[in-house]
Order: sequence, then structure tokens, then C-alpha cells
Amino acid sequence: MNPTPTEPPIANTEQAEAWNGYEGEHWARHQGRWDAVNEGYCAPLLNAAAIGSGDRVLDVGCGSGRTTRLAAERAATGGATGLDLSAPMLERARATAEREGIRNAEFIRGDAQVHPFEPGSFDRAISRFGLTFFADPAAGFGNVGRALRPGGRLAFVAPAEPEANEWLAALTSLKDIVPMGGFGAAGKPGMFSLADPAAIRSVLAAGGYANPGVHRVEAYGEWGADADEVAAFMLGMGPGRHLLSQVGPEAREEAGRRLAGALRRYEKGDGGPLRLRSTAWLVTAERPE
Repeated sequence: MNPTPTEPPIANTEQAEAWNGYEGEHWARHQGRWDAVNEGYCAPLLNAAAIGSGDRVLDVGCGSGRTTRLAAERAATGGATGLDLSAPMLERARATAEREGIRNAEFIRGDAQVHPFEPGSFDRAISRFGLTFFADPAAGFGNVGRALRPGGRLAFVAPAEPEANEWLAALTSLKDIVPMGGFGAAGKPGMFSLADPAAIRSVLAAGGYANPGVHRVEAYGEWGADADEVAAFMLGMGPGRHLLSQVGPEAREEAGRRLAGALRRYEKGDGGPLRLRSTAWLVTAERPE
């Protein structure tokens, strides 16, 4: 994808295609659901970022803008800029910020790996699961780092090892029905590319950061009302849809039944939402003075 006068520079073309197609549209359409799934990581992330009231905050891979809006509230006399590849999600982000009356948040479409940030223009950079999709992680982290002022702080969360996430454990119950895949792996662009703490420290060093900190955090996300609803939602998101595309109608029906059965154990029977535990790395680092 070559830039035009109206398009931002994009290097990560495969991810741009995904997040401006079905995946981005699905996340934008289900913004409330995804926010409920990931809400437990917002406070730890923002606390780790130590945002001051006058800070300028960059939210990388901001999606539909939940963390950008929260950062803007903390930076009451400063502001927050959300950057993402996905036009559908950014449209939802802008609409939600306007509806909530948040005036110090802006949303820009761009590829953080090559976006022409003004050097030193941000005090803080944050990301909730948005820094694992770089085609060139060293270039991406380096570019974000140059956008920070000297002494500026980076804070982000990235999924830990796959087996530590209950939603993925439930999906693996389908391994004899559908060929498992589509979730990314350590060292490759995707949600688990930074599952190894050594990989995190390596990209931070390559990006020129100092004082890295990597800590395990856990959170429970609210996925839906019951096992049947959650199973349908999981199989409708991008990776689940990819799995089902590889098998026929009978296998797809069986996969839905099997997944709902695997999720049934997480129902509480009290009318509350079905909650699943996930595990991530909470990472902090600084741009050297």
C-alpha cells in the first residue's frame, strides 16, 4: 500500500488489510463487548504510565479508543492522541469521544512503525495489546520511542503465554475438529508475539529504551451472558472465523456445540456475565534523558 497525499505512510500492509476489513469492522461493531473483555487491564496500564494532568499521551493501537479516553481524563490539561491502522475502529472512537464530551482526545489513522511523529512530542506512550503486531518490532518500538521526550515513559500490556488464557484454552477444545491456528506465535506479528519476556526486553533494548520493567498481571473479562452466546461471539471474531472457514457445515455446527460445552464450566448460575481469566505482561520503560 503506497501512500498518497490523503493516506498516511503504511509499512505493515498485512495488518492494515486485516484491521480495515472484517477484523476491524467486527471490533468496531462490538466495541462494548471488547471493552468489557479487556477492561481489567485499563487501571493497571494507566497507573503504570503515571500520567500527569498536563501530560501529552500517545495511545498506540488505540482501536475504538477506550484507553485513549481514559488517558485524556487523567491528562485533564494536556491531552491524548490515539493512533491506529483501522479506519472503522477510529470512526467509532471519534463518535464515542464526542458523545462522552471528551474534548482533549484526538484520533489519527497511521502505522506506528513509520508514522512521522514530531520528535519528543509526547510525555507518555501507552498501549493495551496494540504493540504485538509490528512487522518490524525494533523499528516500531524505536519510532514510538523517538516520539517521547527525554525521560518520557512507555507503558503497555501484551498477552502472556497462550496457555495462561482461559478463552484460548476453551478454543483448543476444538483441535480435533478444526486445524488450530490464526492466533500468532512468539516472534511473529500477532497477539502472542511478545509472550516471552526475553523478547520484550530485546525489542526495548533495540528501540533504545532504558529501565525496563516486566511484570505479570491477570484480569477477568466479561465475555457475554452465557456459554452459548460467548461461543458464538468467539467463533465470529477474526481468528475463530478463520478456523471455521477451513471446515464444512457439519464441522462448524459441531465446533459451536463443543465450544459452548467447554465454556459451560465458567457459568456462575447467578445471572451474571460469563467471565474468563487472561494473563498479560505489564511493561514499563523510559526514553533516556
